[in-house]
Amino acid sequence: MADCPVRVDGVLDEPIWARAAVINVPYEIEPGNNTPAAVRTECLLAHDRSYLYVAFRAFDPDPSSIRANLTDRDQGYRDDFVGITLDTFNDERRGFEFFCNPLGVQTDLTRNDMNRDENEDPTWDAIWDSAGRITAEGYAIEMAIPFASLRFPRTPGEQTWGIVVIRTRPRDFRYQYASIPIDRGRDCLLCQAGKARGFAGITPGHSIELDPTLTAHRTDERAGFDAPAIEKGPVKAELGGSARWGVTPNLSLNAAANPDFSQIEADAVRLDINTRYALYYEEKRPFFLEGSDFFHTIFQTVYTRSVADPSWGIKLTGKEGKHAVGAFVTRDESPNIIIPSMSDPAPLQHPVTSGVFRYRRDLGASSTGGILMTDREGDGYHNRVYGADGLIHFTRSDAVTIQALGTSTQYPEDGSLPASVPTGEFGGFAGAIQYNHSVEKWSFDLTAEEMDPGFRADAGYIERVDVASLYSEINRHVYGENTWFSRLDFGAEALQSSAVDGELTDREITLSSEYHGPLQTYIELQGSTWKELYANHMYSGALLHRFHFEFQPSGAFKGWFSGGAGDAIDYENARAATRVSGGPGFNLDLGGHFHGMVDHTYEHLDVHGKRLYTVNIIDSRFVYQFNVRTYARAILQYENIDRHPDVYLDPTGIEPHTRHLFSQFLVSYKINPQTVLYVGYSEDRESRAAVSARPLDRTVFMKIGYAWLI
Repeated sequence: MADCPVRVDGVLDEPIWARAAVINVPYEIEPGNNTPAAVRTECLLAHDRSYLYVAFRAFDPDPSSIRANLTDRDQGYRDDFVGITLDTFNDERRGFEFFCNPLGVQTDLTRNDMNRDENEDPTWDAIWDSAGRITAEGYAIEMAIPFASLRFPRTPGEQTWGIVVIRTRPRDFRYQYASIPIDRGRDCLLCQAGKARGFAGITPGHSIELDPTLTAHRTDERAGFDAPAIEKGPVKAELGGSARWGVTPNLSLNAAANPDFSQIEADAVRLDINTRYALYYEEKRPFFLEGSDFFHTIFQTVYTRSVADPSWGIKLTGKEGKHAVGAFVTRDESPNIIIPSMSDPAPLQHPVTSGVFRYRRDLGASSTGGILMTDREGDGYHNRVYGADGLIHFTRSDAVTIQALGTSTQYPEDGSLPASVPTGEFGGFAGAIQYNHSVEKWSFDLTAEEMDPGFRADAGYIERVDVASLYSEINRHVYGENTWFSRLDFGAEALQSSAVDGELTDREITLSSEYHGPLQTYIELQGSTWKELYANHMYSGALLHRFHFEFQPSGAFKGWFSGGAGDAIDYENARAATRVSGGPGFNLDLGGHFHGMVDHTYEHLDVHGKRLYTVNIIDSRFVYQFNVRTYARAILQYENIDRHPDVYLDPTGIEPHTRHLFSQFLVSYKINPQTVLYVGYSEDRESRAAVSARPLDRTVFMKIGYAWLI
């Protein structure tokens, strides 16, 4: 245990570093397969009663080649970085990850090896200190992680933690080194972690975090596109905030009142033309992000973006021994429903109270069993989902996942929902079983699912119901280990779906290949043949489902191009069509302070040789990072749509030319994830065939947040 304070400045001159435990990082795990690391890395560990101290000496024969940029937190993954994964309960299931780039930019994540699809969650944010600097020998990092930011057993004696130290060094290949050898045939990291015994005398405490916020904004709006002028809105100010209490070492209670869910982070612009299902958007709001991995199951029955405008919320997440629990309740003032097989969510006229409860229990070494319940209640409306699920690892390479759900639903009869939506009370069932096999050179997945016509999960994201599907995928992996390629993947997928009564609705066969090579080059090819039943007609075709190319010749530039072409369906008019899509993009880092990203999306759809529409979307973001705490950012999103009304079956209301420009300018000062100051301005402009660009709305906004960690 440390007996003197550590000044977190990236200079490892405190006496405790001479006495600290040393973990070496001798294995290259990518692209090599546990070959000797080309560079030396030392991780130093020490602690006192309040902090875990972690330091790194990352040696490099050519320090000028180190990639390091000042960025906002959680954005340093493009650079060199080092970090540590902590399995504080030593259960080989869930852990915490802390990484820093050479300038001390923080990235923190939770890791859940029970969720094989997305086992890292970058949305978790902890309060901790870090600093880094480039030296004549490489770079050095210091971290001070409060035990109040971690969860671990409360015990008077020594503890055993799983620990993995990682270093990533992007050069011609993206080299990754580890403190332990990694078996590629196992789909878990924590089950292979090294063990560290000690940490006597530390206590997690009942940490309390208070995060009051003040938000103020004024929005000027035009009543409609043809309205003569934009009308000034009132200045609105609102106090809000959230609180978090560590009820036990690994159980957190969160509450929020008047939470600020303003769009500080604007959603990436999405192509919403000719879509069959509602668009899916990633969650960005801190209240919903924490512990989100607890709610993951085969069916996405929890989709928190369905809670559009909550006035309050309360949430409990954590794990005690073998028992994991996640639960939240919110009051949504502007709710909507994602209707299966419809592209636009349907709004409800009255507020809705939503509740979700999830319980999972560890079984044996690496299996789990759980239950899930969701409930949405409103005036004349309810949707309730209940069910059970399980994950069984019967070898280290083979797993079976199962889930069964039942629902009870009643939709309001106030005319707010489309006429095709059933009224009255009805119920439904859904079930699924997955088998996964993964070894070093092969992986195989087989999934069978069924959702009957009455199944609804309004708190989740369900694209369609009345479907029984069988999906299989097989992949072959070839490792080159520093030759002209680092990895080749060859895969085949097959999908067949039918209505519950047996009528075929979908069939698709896809062949794919991936190449990883020098200059961090990545090439992906996917080609498919398909059939799809739509509007009582079976369509079929073939297409280059996806072509993607990217490379990163230096730390300053990364470029890419994606595209596809082939047969498609004109969903709006229920006709066969052909589609071409694609577009380039790039990231640019200059001088360690400036970062720019531009991504272009192009698509056109032809029907019987005539152009139906052409869409161009440009999403661009430019950031100047003054230091690790302060940045200025500009977002510009431009959408250009050209339609040909004479090709539409019903040209009524079809605008031939539409241009839309969204802009947002933001200055941010951030001490930690919750102690922040944002000041910004956003504006929407639109132009049509005979009308030049005019503002639809404009907003000036400010947010102040402060975090007390007790």
